[in-house]
Amino acid sequence: MSREQQAVARARKAFETGRSKCLEHRIRQLKNLQRMFTERQKEISDAVKKDLNKSEVGTQLYETLGLEGEISLAIRKLKEWAAPRPVEKNLLTISDTVYIKPEPLGVVLIIGAWNYPWAVTIQPLIGAIAAGNAAVVKPSEVCVHTAKVMEDLLPVYIDKELYPVVTGGVPETQELLRQRFDHIFYTGNSMVGKVIMEAAAKNLTPVTLELGGKSPCYIDKNCDINIACRRVVWGKYTNCGQTCIAPDYILCEPSIQDRVIEEVKKSIKEFYTENPKTCPDYGRIINQRHFKRIMAMLDDSTVAVGGDNDESDCYIAPTVLRDVKPEAKVMQEEIFGPLLPILSISGLDEAIKIINKGEKPLALYVFTADDKVISKMRDETSSGGLLANDCLVHYSVSSLPFGGVGNSGMGCYHGKFSFDQLSHLRGCLIKQLKMEGVNSMRYPPHTPKKLGWARFFLLKNLDLGWMGRMALLAVLVVAAAFALQNYLL
Repeated sequence: MSREQQAVARARKAFETGRSKCLEHRIRQLKNLQRMFTERQKEISDAVKKDLNKSEVGTQLYETLGLEGEISLAIRKLKEWAAPRPVEKNLLTISDTVYIKPEPLGVVLIIGAWNYPWAVTIQPLIGAIAAGNAAVVKPSEVCVHTAKVMEDLLPVYIDKELYPVVTGGVPETQELLRQRFDHIFYTGNSMVGKVIMEAAAKNLTPVTLELGGKSPCYIDKNCDINIACRRVVWGKYTNCGQTCIAPDYILCEPSIQDRVIEEVKKSIKEFYTENPKTCPDYGRIINQRHFKRIMAMLDDSTVAVGGDNDESDCYIAPTVLRDVKPEAKVMQEEIFGPLLPILSISGLDEAIKIINKGEKPLALYVFTADDKVISKMRDETSSGGLLANDCLVHYSVSSLPFGGVGNSGMGCYHGKFSFDQLSHLRGCLIKQLKMEGVNSMRYPPHTPKKLGWARFFLLKNLDLGWMGRMALLAVLVVAAAFALQNYLL
């Protein structure tokens, strides 16, 4: 039996003991996870520094702070989320108990990504624990140091049988995908997402795919271009552009292109100094393979800002490309790096046309002071999320579902959405062995009169919130009368 098979078998066996279903056990595991981020922050930050050149403050700001907030929310709300959820009834079920009971799915596989190795790996784990599942955690092998720290720390703080960590590369991931899971949660690119989905289909395993794509950014000529560009620069060059919801390219009219370039240049200098290479807040490309992939995109485009690079250090300066054509290399795939192409368009209508011509993105950004422009962009496009006049920050709102649509993914998470995504919402109806006369309408022989009564009971709408007990009493009278009529048939 392989190491991966053993991990899954242990997790399955631990889940079958039933201990993960206990709310107190779930809360205890979440509190232990929260304690890990407090007690082992330096080890976590040091590893991320080695992998992505993030500063300790940057790691807390973009990786662990949000996780601590998610854990606190889950602990505070867990009893409410896990409680039976009453639902509306029809006349036929008015005297019954009808509700939705969230239940654990079983054993979940979580395959993390390298760009935010803690945030996108542990956030689904929080949802899996809160929902009462076991979970096999597979951190990205690309972040070598972070994967090792995760492998070392998680078993110390949380149940190592219920939540094992499996490290390794493609062969180990392939072996995991040959095992049977009750849900697979993957964060990464769409190409691998298709492989994950194909493997899951063999066991009819449901999947959550958090993918990416080319997230457009439309800048209206009448907006505050200075503020817009500051926010775009922050959203684009954070983590050296290696963010799944980073603005991928700018759409603007030719009349403001030079101004946009100038304002972007000013903000780059303000955030990352004259020499971003020496700035502690500016990251590095994850490895040389990705460095070469990104640099190849520059071949047929004009550099307006930046362009400096150092392959030995995996450094690419914050770069702006002007007058980019839709057929340019940089427009053929998600950039996932610090290149910002600017495409000139005639106006909002052409921007929408370009956006709709491509795959549905994970995020869509629009900068404008005109609510009508925001509404038009929202109503005539499709994307995982839409954000007006800022970048990235919708990711931090736990009450919003975060996820893609079409090629940018399926399923969503964050806050209660994580809990529901990794739960089976079981429909429950509890009847009494009484009032059998009401059921006569459904038993053979079937007659037009019975159909009429069934239509009344099933299709009649009632606002039970204000009718209350009077409605129940009235239905009982009707039921009694109906039963009597059946005896007289």
